Amino acid sequence: MATERGIHQHILEQGNRIRSYGAVTGWASLRFRGARFFDGSVFADDGVLAPVPIVTGPALLRADDRVVVTREQLAKDERELVCGVWTTVPARALFDEMRRHGRLRDAVADIEVAVAAGLLSYDEFSRYVASHNPWTGIGLARDAVALAGLGCWSRTEAKMALIWILDAELGRPLCNVPIFDLDGRLIAVVDLFEPLSGCAGEYQGADHKEGERHRQDVAREQRLRDAGIECFEVVGGDLSDVDLVSKRMHAARARALFREPGDRLWTLEQPDWWPAWAAARGL
Repeated sequence: MATERGIHQHILEQGNRIRSYGAVTGWASLRFRGARFFDGSVFADDGVLAPVPIVTGPALLRADDRVVVTREQLAKDERELVCGVWTTVPARALFDEMRRHGRLRDAVADIEVAVAAGLLSYDEFSRYVASHNPWTGIGLARDAVALAGLGCWSRTEAKMALIWILDAELGRPLCNVPIFDLDGRLIAVVDLFEPLSGCAGEYQGADHKEGERHRQDVAREQRLRDAGIECFEVVGGDLSDVDLVSKRMHAARARALFREPGDRLWTLEQPDWWPAWAAARGL
């Protein structure tokens, strides 16, 4: 499997082929800028890296299996020189990546992780899409923008939230929201939360299964339950079984207490210490 350094070198080498005009775009532009969840670089078992997408506008670039070239228009303000390589600005790169794969849920996840990586804001990308009405794939981009802005930090979190919205049809949840007890102590920052019911959902990856991380997860879930918050968990391959996850969500929500605000043992009101504490930890 290729390393992060190998992926970076792959993009660098192909980007350096640009001579007269053009830019690396899509997943490669976003990954080169530090957004690690962009996996256009997903490789086969033999370690072969995906071709680097390059947009050239009117310019020409010799064909090569290591690149995918498009001659769509490219405005001068849509490209920047990053570490010696011409790359599309984040909004254009994200727009191109969504249109490349053409899948709504992945497009929403694209937006979520690009925003989480600090490359652009949700509002910035929403404005970019609104200004590109005649473009191919604009319908998908509009639909993705309408669903995005959830505040997810990873693709798996975004996929879980979309099952809650689209398949379980339970409305729009809060994502990565901090929950406090009535004395202002942090209970947990949960992946998904519905305040009305008091139902929380967590995605648990492979790194949560053993050792100290697992012990912390157990203690965290106990704190949530002690506060009257009902929890469900999604793990590994669960996300490929939409019906299973949807049923699990409905079951947890049915068990939830639906307490009135005055009867709750938790609050979403942030104490004075929280903003500085969270910022120091990158939350």
